[in-house]
Amino acid sequence: MSADLRFASASTGKKILVAAVQVFFVLYCLLIFYPLFNMIMSSFKTTREILRFPFALPKSLDFANYKTVLVDRGFGRFFFNSLWMTGTTMAFVLLFGSMAAYGVSRYTYRLRTTVYLVFLSGIMLPLKAAVIPLFIIMKRLDFVNKPISVILIFIAMSLPSTIFILSGFMKAIPKDLEYAARIDGCSDWMIYRHVVMPVVTPAIALVTIYNSVPVWNDFFFPLVFLQDQKFKTLPLGLTNFFGQYSTDWSLLFTALSLAILPMLLLYAFMAKYFIKGMTAGAVK
Repeated sequence: MSADLRFASASTGKKILVAAVQVFFVLYCLLIFYPLFNMIMSSFKTTREILRFPFALPKSLDFANYKTVLVDRGFGRFFFNSLWMTGTTMAFVLLFGSMAAYGVSRYTYRLRTTVYLVFLSGIMLPLKAAVIPLFIIMKRLDFVNKPISVILIFIAMSLPSTIFILSGFMKAIPKDLEYAARIDGCSDWMIYRHVVMPVVTPAIALVTIYNSVPVWNDFFFPLVFLQDQKFKTLPLGLTNFFGQYSTDWSLLFTALSLAILPMLLLYAFMAKYFIKGMTAGAVK
């Protein structure tokens, strides 16, 4: 209400500026969401319809393309592989990342800064640049063509940013909460589980979305380390819809519509905490 009063009492120039900014953001949202909407609508068309009427709505909502993609083309296996690999990766990233962040943010010891900088060095070193040593290591461990190879790489890729974000939130937690918990007889593990983790829930949502999207969309490492068809992930499965001389656009748009669904649902369920983690911080 106070914002409405300020806007009503603002000068004409400020009102025009605010209106122009709002129109800009509306147009920006349309620019972002229309390709997504058109992709989903195209999944209900045939390739001929897409090429003849690319921006028209489908004549009917026929789910035959979804049946073809999931059942006949085996896209369901690629979808399941990405789902469980991403879920497993994020479970270990959140567990190890939160424990490491707790260690470097809540304890005081001589090498704390050094340990923290070692973790942060992973942000500056792209793993793709070390693909040959990684392949040699995985080959010697007999992990090539096994899901554990890409899961370990994804964990290593996601941990530095997770530790960086969570440690910043954990440092902002008042020490009084920890002292009160110790007076009540809580151990370090109980403080971590029942005091610290509930407070940094917005940060957990932030790092989950921040790391899940690149893991879900990664094409490079599964291509290098997973040759068996039964282990291939969703980005690799999308290449099956590209032919040498032609592309079945209807099936490709259908597969892409299915591919974005988990990340959209993840953000929809965690948007509240994600925005809170981006803006408010963790202090309560």
